[in-house]
Amino acid sequence: MSDWFETLEALHAEIWDSVVQGIGNSDHPTRTPTFATVSPKGWPEARTVVLRAVDTEYGTLAFYTDLFSDKIRSLQATPRAALHIWDAEKALQIRMSMHVKIASGDAVKSIWANLPEHSKLSYGVDPAPGQPIKQALNYSKTPDPAAFAVLNCEVLTIDAVHLGDDHRRAIYSRSDDWMGHWLSP
Repeated sequence: MSDWFETLEALHAEIWDSVVQGIGNSDHPTRTPTFATVSPKGWPEARTVVLRAVDTEYGTLAFYTDLFSDKIRSLQATPRAALHIWDAEKALQIRMSMHVKIASGDAVKSIWANLPEHSKLSYGVDPAPGQPIKQALNYSKTPDPAAFAVLNCEVLTIDAVHLGDDHRRAIYSRSDDWMGHWLSP
């Protein structure tokens, strides 16, 4: 039997299995990936986000955010993002290119209703995220459902690199039904 990184099919399955583990395991590296966007002025932006949902059948991911954060303005200007995950234990780097749709208001009402109270505090900061303040703690947090948004991400490509004894790299694309192709690492 071969290892998971030796065939395109097994590597693809391992990628999605790993991403799914981020939903139920707060210590798993896929739980808090780096999410990159492009600012309205054309500058790259990267930040850590928390993975909230995965649908392997449709190849989608979801993240929660404050509707008034910088990433929302960036995604309104350019509704694309990249995700980066490094799993040191598996020596696996996963990069995903995604198309992003922002959902808020009535579209996310049921998700908001099911959030734990302590989590709701992350959505509703005064002044809004990224605004200047005179001192480090000159802000207040009040849960506000109007500030809650869900980033629904449709994965378009997956670029995976396994840095084992022999390096392997593969790319998978939604446009070719995730068939996969080997690339030079």
